[in-house]
Amino acid sequence: MSPMHHLPPHKAGLALGGVFAVFHFLWALLVLLGWAQAILDWIFRLHFIQPPFLVSSFSLLLALELIIVTFVIGYGLGWIFAQVWNGLHRSR
Repeated sequence: MSPMHHLPPHKAGLALGGVFAVFHFLWALLVLLGWAQAILDWIFRLHFIQPPFLVSSFSLLLALELIIVTFVIGYGLGWIFAQVWNGLHRSR
């Protein structure tokens, strides 16, 4: 069995933050294109839920805020995950 490797917290944060930001960029793009409501309704119906939400009109400022906030949250979660991982896999 190979030894566990150190996970750099900064890189883990950048990776997860990037994934979160890309997904939310795509959501903002769906809102801009006018496709978000249909997709949201479809996702709710797949879960046997009557769609309760209405998608608002696109705002560039809100889209940028969404992408930045989700990147920061993703970065923090990735950093915490790497710290916990490294703490659990310290060599003796």
